[in-house]
Amino acid sequence: MNEMFSAEHLAELVNQWSQQHGVSPANGQAGERMTLRNIRYYRTLGLLDPPLIGGGNGFGEKHRLQLVAIRLLQAQGLPLNRIQELLFGRSLEDLKRIERHGLAELEQASLTAFRPAATESWCMTPLNEEFMVMSRKGRAVPAALRERLLAILTPKEKVHGLPVEKKGTHNE
Repeated sequence: MNEMFSAEHLAELVNQWSQQHGVSPANGQAGERMTLRNIRYYRTLGLLDPPLIGGGNGFGEKHRLQLVAIRLLQAQGLPLNRIQELLFGRSLEDLKRIERHGLAELEQASLTAFRPAATESWCMTPLNEEFMVMSRKGRAVPAALRERLLAILTPKEKVHGLPVEKKGTHNE
């Protein structure tokens, strides 16, 4: 791929790639979308090679892969100074390998880890000293549902074959 991109087009390509693969920074240190400002900043830090042609239209595949690698490492929560150490002097082949391995690791992690979406608004409602319920849509638990959940979660004893709520333990 010998195609050349403007900085704006390069940012959009990385945004499309990130969206397609579900890659986003793990913390609030980086924005959700790659911008022209990010590209300029990464250039000043030495994370991104200079354009091949002057005038801001000289970005190519290696630049795209450098930004993809930055996003993959940000998705792991790494700070920019550590990313700089890991990516400095990497060849085009190195960057392709980082993309492949990074995507494979993210895929494996997504099978075992829970990642809330950035648009989710979580609400936690304590049920008692031991349990709480969380809503991904920011809703509180209505009182009637809270009571039903507590009835399910509270240990019961049987007296004459009928369930009775436990009042304490033998250790008290």
